[in-house]
Amino acid sequence: MTGFFAPWIVYALILALHVVLPARSVTGYVRGPAGRRLRYRLNGLLVLAVVLVLYAGAAGLGVLPWDFFWQHRWEGLLGACVLGLLFTFAIVLGAPKTGKPLLADLFLGRRENPQWLGRSGEALVDAKMYLYLIGAIQLELNLVSFAAHQALAHPGEASPGVFVHVALFTFFVCEYLFFEEVHLYTYDFFAERVGFKLGWGCIAFYPYFYAVGLWSVASRPDSRTPAALLVLYAFVFFAGWALSRGANLQKFLFKTRPEAKLLGVLTPVAVSDGTHRLLCSGFWRLSRHINYLGEILMAIGLTLALGWPLDPWPWLYPAYYVALLFARQADDDRRCAAKYGPLWTEYCRRVPYRIIPGVY
Repeated sequence: MTGFFAPWIVYALILALHVVLPARSVTGYVRGPAGRRLRYRLNGLLVLAVVLVLYAGAAGLGVLPWDFFWQHRWEGLLGACVLGLLFTFAIVLGAPKTGKPLLADLFLGRRENPQWLGRSGEALVDAKMYLYLIGAIQLELNLVSFAAHQALAHPGEASPGVFVHVALFTFFVCEYLFFEEVHLYTYDFFAERVGFKLGWGCIAFYPYFYAVGLWSVASRPDSRTPAALLVLYAFVFFAGWALSRGANLQKFLFKTRPEAKLLGVLTPVAVSDGTHRLLCSGFWRLSRHINYLGEILMAIGLTLALGWPLDPWPWLYPAYYVALLFARQADDDRRCAAKYGPLWTEYCRRVPYRIIPGVY
């Protein structure tokens, strides 16, 4: 049962660290019931560092094996799935109904931006930020543990591709937590509720499915991928990162300092109807969801770096991104068309491509 309750213990530890460790206090984009913008405590990178130090210390002292989360991966996944279901029922059934069928409420949620343990008008814990935090940190623990298993199973023949994959993924996790404030201005925060999709998704799906490539290849020997190809795959990853992070930073800057230039170079240009302004320059001139293309390219680079391009299982990760983000793009476009009306029509004329410039 140790493996079953491992994610429960990790998530409780993350909650405690998130509450007690120093944090930045920032104002986000979405508004609460009183009409005021919600405030958040952000310390994700510090919490990640402390958890990794504790794990390394426990492994170094022999309290846990270095590949603990690999050895207990199936029990851990089951435990996370059960916890995700319990969380879903607790946060949805205790909230006012939306008027939709119960199954729809369970899947999509009822509460938009629940916050807990508030005092002096500021919450200690925001549900969405906490869910993304536990998903990111448990994912990193899985990545480190799975890579450790690969090295232990093949002493002297560890796969460079596996370690490139883990290094790139670790960069992905760290920079996500470094830019926590930027993500307060993304689709998830202003358009989604907290239910099974977000709750179970972050508690179980995010930390375990995102590591699907390592589930498939961590027990295999070195794939003998040429170094030049590993460099190429890393380039694909960072090209995607530049698109995704650059676009999100530009939008964040546009919403917080509308006249500021990104990196002192990209001048913001927007279409306006006198009430709303939509950014249509820089990264956002390329397509209406250029950040989605970046995320897909990152997933492709990570998958290729593993060194087994003909194995279908690692490709589930980028396939998931394609399915998720293309559906999200369609939903977001419908929502924006309803919200902005003729302004959205003009914006689409200026930026005709949805995700892939010149193609779609």
